[in-house]
Amino acid sequence: MVGKVVTALGWKDRRFFRDPPLATALFSRSEWAWLWLVIRVYLGWQWLEAGWHKLQDPAWMSTGLALKGFWARIVVVPETGRPAIAYDWYRDFIQALLNGGHYTWFAKLVSIGEFAIGIALLIGVFVGIVALAGAFMNWNFMMAGTSSTNPVLLVLAVLLLLAWKTAGYWGLDRWLLPALGTPWEPGKLLTHRGNGANGGDSALEGPKPGGGTS
Repeated sequence: MVGKVVTALGWKDRRFFRDPPLATALFSRSEWAWLWLVIRVYLGWQWLEAGWHKLQDPAWMSTGLALKGFWARIVVVPETGRPAIAYDWYRDFIQALLNGGHYTWFAKLVSIGEFAIGIALLIGVFVGIVALAGAFMNWNFMMAGTSSTNPVLLVLAVLLLLAWKTAGYWGLDRWLLPALGTPWEPGKLLTHRGNGANGGDSALEGPKPGGGTS
């Protein structure tokens, strides 16, 4: 059925465009891994430092009053001028968390999350997933009306996400990615386990360092 639809729409003979050579080199080849190492270490240190300060502050790790005060400020709609939060649905979401007293556990989540993202980026473990988590936090900070360094950190996180195959080459991902692979391409460790269970060989190969390119 799908084949008939594709043929009818004239898609059968269409070719997909390849990535530009520069994009392929930057995001898929290990020769440029040093660039992502610099960005990764810088970004990781920013997260680590921010999380470390919060972990030592009782207002974040005990009472959550630091986050409560922040939420209380940003949900206010002034009589004149623009509110801190531009979107009503996001303001309602923060207000619901504030009214429910969720700042007590949410403050701990933010603190531990920032610190964990920093550690993971510095050692280069699951860089793509961690960069996505960091970008999501940056997005939430900006949605809450906080600019600061968040736009720059968000851009750097997106770049690391695009370079997930090589961003952790100078880190633990150099061994983890080939071993574990991805949901769509199992790595050597999972493939070997499958071979042992099935008693057969598999043609699947885990991604090589540098995005599978030589």
